Amino acid sequence: MHYVSTRATSASAARNPQRFSDILLAGLAPDGGLYLPASYPQVSGAELDAWRQLSYADLAYEILRKFATDIPDADLRALTAKTYTPEVYRNARADEPAQDITPLRVLEDGAAGKLVLQALSNGPTLAFKDMAMQLLGNLFEYALAKNDEELNIFGATSGDTGSAAEYAMRGKRGVRVFMLSPHAKMSAFQTAQMFSLQDPNIFNIAVEGVFDNCQDLVKAVSNDLAFKARHKIGTVNSINWARVVAQVVYYFRGYLAATTDNAQKVSFTVPSGNFGNICAGHIARMMGLPIDRLVAATNENDVLDEFFRTGVYRVRKPAETYHTSSPSMDISKASNFERFVYELVGRDAERTHALFRKVETDGGFDLSGAPGSDGDEWKLVERYGFASGRSTHADRLATIRDVADDYGITIDTHTADGVKVAREHMRPGVTMIVLETALAAKFNETILEALGSDAARPPGFEGIEALPQRFTVMRPEVEAVKAFIAAHTGL
Repeated sequence: MHYVSTRATSASAARNPQRFSDILLAGLAPDGGLYLPASYPQVSGAELDAWRQLSYADLAYEILRKFATDIPDADLRALTAKTYTPEVYRNARADEPAQDITPLRVLEDGAAGKLVLQALSNGPTLAFKDMAMQLLGNLFEYALAKNDEELNIFGATSGDTGSAAEYAMRGKRGVRVFMLSPHAKMSAFQTAQMFSLQDPNIFNIAVEGVFDNCQDLVKAVSNDLAFKARHKIGTVNSINWARVVAQVVYYFRGYLAATTDNAQKVSFTVPSGNFGNICAGHIARMMGLPIDRLVAATNENDVLDEFFRTGVYRVRKPAETYHTSSPSMDISKASNFERFVYELVGRDAERTHALFRKVETDGGFDLSGAPGSDGDEWKLVERYGFASGRSTHADRLATIRDVADDYGITIDTHTADGVKVAREHMRPGVTMIVLETALAAKFNETILEALGSDAARPPGFEGIEALPQRFTVMRPEVEAVKAFIAAHTGL
């Protein structure tokens, strides 16, 4: 299995084929593109049948071995077995078996279709990011130990990636974490999860701006190849291929748990900001998983919904980015979207590069096929099974109340966006699975507004907001961030 950049010419890709281990510790490719497999491995019906009875750890091994072909089978099996355990994913509800890891919860089953939640937030930071990040931490430690190397992880978070990365990497041999987040724009719980960590290998930087400023800093540092090499910079953001492929696993798990045979199809609704989570669903579908539709649910920052409705991809400026009650989706420049656009334009790397240069110069591009547009590839979106919808603060309050009243389940704000949009796209005979984003406790301010009572917290998270916090506030300036990294790496 070899990997190519979304911006690589065929000649450069042929000269420099990349294996999974080559790109594991990397973020952007040297040309500024994102890595994807040269071709997707296919899953047969017989394999799906055989996988129905597997544990989550064994299913993860079977899927990952198709992508990480250069990691010895015994090592990869040991890594997935170490990662996906009831002890790590210990926050399941009392009425659900802990070993299920990602249990399904049926909300509706009627003439309009079946609506199901897939619980992805049983990990140590109570968010779906743990599903991939815990594996990434173990993969990083394994790869670094083999070569006696060090790695300085540099990433950005709108709320959940940061804490998931820090909890996965704290105490890991040879790893430091430098995590950017938008200053004063996460929930109190999210902020405390990150900033209360006192581990010497964890560095939190609160950027005066929005998430897109943080993401731009990560890309700028990643594109300085000399600095990146000198300071051994890697990333855990979803621009890292290993993180995306780890998320593919729970799409297969959700499908297998929701169906009894391979003739059935399901749809997934995915709360979407940076396009990484739903990109994993696209990859699963390209591998042959019988997915009917992939529905992107956005909040008021509706860049992705606008594209899927109109064919226009128009990023917003920081001043145009809303601070909402589903803050992990307060993103106006979806960094993973390039992977899908690359597929949409027929894996034409030069065209992909040109479109994303236009994002930087003109603020976006238009694939609607209208006069004067940049192309007409938007017409292929339906062939790839995509749809979308938008949710507002009022919508999520109403949905949180409705789900709590009707089903006795308290969902977080992002999952509420997902449920609201999922209901608009249900089809009779097709199960609609909504991917849970986080536990409601992480967004208690809005839960209190919606329900008039606090969200329940798993044991160990009581009073987390009152813990001492350690972080550095910085302006969104590339050179200042580089200087901070250099001062704390000793390299």
